Amino acid sequence: MQIGIFSVSDITADPTTGVTPSENDRIKASVAIAKKAEEVGLDVYAIGEHHNRPFFSSSPSTTLAYIAAQTERILLSTSTTLITTNDPVKIAEDFAMLQHLANGRVDIMLGRGNTAPVYPWFGKNIQDGVNLAIENYSLLRKLWDEDVVNWEGRFRTPLQNFTATPRPLDGVAPFVWHGSIRTPQIAELAAYYGDGFFANNIFWPKEHFQRLVTLYRERFEHYGHGTAKQAVVGLGGQFFMRKNSQDAVREFRPYFDNAPVYGHGPSLEDFTSQTPLTVGSPQEFLEKTLSFRETFGDYQRQLFLVDHAGLPLKTVLEQLDLLGEVLPELRKGFAEGRAPEAPEGPTHASRVEAKAQAAEITGTEA
Repeated sequence: MQIGIFSVSDITADPTTGVTPSENDRIKASVAIAKKAEEVGLDVYAIGEHHNRPFFSSSPSTTLAYIAAQTERILLSTSTTLITTNDPVKIAEDFAMLQHLANGRVDIMLGRGNTAPVYPWFGKNIQDGVNLAIENYSLLRKLWDEDVVNWEGRFRTPLQNFTATPRPLDGVAPFVWHGSIRTPQIAELAAYYGDGFFANNIFWPKEHFQRLVTLYRERFEHYGHGTAKQAVVGLGGQFFMRKNSQDAVREFRPYFDNAPVYGHGPSLEDFTSQTPLTVGSPQEFLEKTLSFRETFGDYQRQLFLVDHAGLPLKTVLEQLDLLGEVLPELRKGFAEGRAPEAPEGPTHASRVEAKAQAAEITGTEA
């Protein structure tokens, strides 16, 4: 089970002080947060991609490369990379390069993006979002899997005798997660290729995401990649902890009430009862997070959103310290009763080993 954090990279005023951090503040904070995540024992740090305000993360691969140079163990990912408006050639080359620089500590989450104005900025139409995702990902796979690519599609100029450089580290491309909050076609895409499916269930009731995950598991099995229980699932989550729940609620409420996404909407109490958000004590956090398995079954990756809604860096780092304190119990809880066939979270090393084993069975070169 891989446990980590992700960032949506918002720049939001702190409602308790009125101070809005600068872009530079938030960019440097993302590095400090990633390093802290490794320090407290987390497995994954992921950051999203946005090209519109109030977000700062327009180039996740650049940020992750910088973080890779200052960390040793933590796995670096995105949350998400826009498969619709990015050129698949650039994704293939950027993330293969990042693989080499980070010694394999890299995977990628792909998503469509739901901000309509962004599409025309990159010469695309949001109405083509699903078709763009399907076609662009098909090309991305070819670019990673084949040394010489000849390709022609609907949305991009053809490629003739093209080789993406550098080639993936050890001949194994980064593991791909397909992230979605509402689109069955993306769950189908993940299942078809045998990739991971990440249900970012931070805003809506669990039943909605349960349907997406169930669809993905069923189709994963249908396409012959293994049983439904062997499908690779990731979930989102949110928390704000203090030693006692009253302090957590009192401190977090102004941030919740003014957050750009859910502020001025449902009450904090309604939101915590209907979504994965936990605002309370470490014990309450443990109990709620471990209950996710009751809805989704055994899964492979749990990421939490912690640096958002104007929370100052000092507070975010305190939250990571608290997460680090309960991390052993969280790992223990996820391990108890875990189905033997449930796979571990994917890593570069495990994928290299799997490729070598497959080559040995078929008698081909790894």
